[in-house]
Amino acid sequence: MVPHWIPYLCLFLAALVATLLSTPLARRIAIAVDAVDYPNARRINKEPIPRMGGIAIFLGIVAAFVVQYLGTTCLGWPAVLVPSPKMQIDYWLLVLAFLAIFFTGLLDDRFSLTPLQKLVGQVIASTLAVAAGLVIGDISNPFVPGFVSLGWFAYPITVIYLVAYTNIINLIDGLDGLAAGISAIASITMFALALMAGRLDAAALSVAVAGASLGFLRYNFNPASIFMGDSGALTLGFALGVSSLLSVTRVAGLTTIIVPLVIAAVPIIDTFSAIVRRLRGHTGISHADRGHIHHRLLAEGFDQRQAVLLMYAWTALLCVGSLVMTQVDTLPRIAIFCVLLGVSMLFAWHLHLFEPVLLHHYDPKTGEDELVSPADDAFEEEAEKLHEHERLFHRKDQ
Repeated sequence: MVPHWIPYLCLFLAALVATLLSTPLARRIAIAVDAVDYPNARRINKEPIPRMGGIAIFLGIVAAFVVQYLGTTCLGWPAVLVPSPKMQIDYWLLVLAFLAIFFTGLLDDRFSLTPLQKLVGQVIASTLAVAAGLVIGDISNPFVPGFVSLGWFAYPITVIYLVAYTNIINLIDGLDGLAAGISAIASITMFALALMAGRLDAAALSVAVAGASLGFLRYNFNPASIFMGDSGALTLGFALGVSSLLSVTRVAGLTTIIVPLVIAAVPIIDTFSAIVRRLRGHTGISHADRGHIHHRLLAEGFDQRQAVLLMYAWTALLCVGSLVMTQVDTLPRIAIFCVLLGVSMLFAWHLHLFEPVLLHHYDPKTGEDELVSPADDAFEEEAEKLHEHERLFHRKDQ
């Protein structure tokens, strides 16, 4: 009889080796089609870097499941494509969802899609996953016996959840090795949780994502020779979201829903703070700025490697906390969640993540309204106007 850990080790190594071998090929393809990030005022890189590393990540995940298929059919490995009780999943339709999200990212890497076009691709992929049977379902009531029925709302809620999870990895992909490393830490944690829950499909996907992420990190850690691009970031985010839902039964515990959010808390906080920051500055949610966590850490004096390692440590702390949360009673679980949230928010406050870094300024010389950053002389004046406006608003509200 094959030890239960052998198949997972083989999946991990298959994804790792396939990604290691195919990343140079992905780099050549990116250069050939001019999918290259050239230096500009917002980007950290100082020289052109190809950005289609997602090809290698995707091939790594595919290789893992080819190995799983061969192991199941030829070596007597246990089948992993078995849904949880009361859940019917069409895994081939789920494969189609992965293809949709990968090609959405690939097209963006090549043609720079508009935010709306990317969102459409993400919604299509998420809808395919929901049509495949991947639905949050009902949630057990933490206060009284029974559960909260989501009814038909479960379908749009699951689509929103998957789209959000897909984007949080994409939005944090700002430093060499950051998104790949955080994806690896998160997927290893999800692998452990899936094993404890007896969810073999979620465990197999998670360990494949871990192998692909670590394989790509060999080329992506500072100094990076290739970026994962949207083809990688969207694929990794979508895979993590799918993995978290594969561990959910038709009636999910509240902790089962919260834990994946704790695991991804760093990119979630980064995304949430970006929304607040841009709303405060009246610049539009989709308007890119240099106020993300990694930008703030660089401004604090950390170099790229130090900033990335610090964010790895933050993510690892949250992942350990999430594992402990699943092993304790309700009150300690709530206490752990509050501590993790409090520490994370204090860190976010220290880094001024919610402070606008782009503000509107009327230039009397040109008669035009322009966006200014802290590097511009007019920024301090506009920041003081913003704070004075907020103080007046709070006085009236009181």
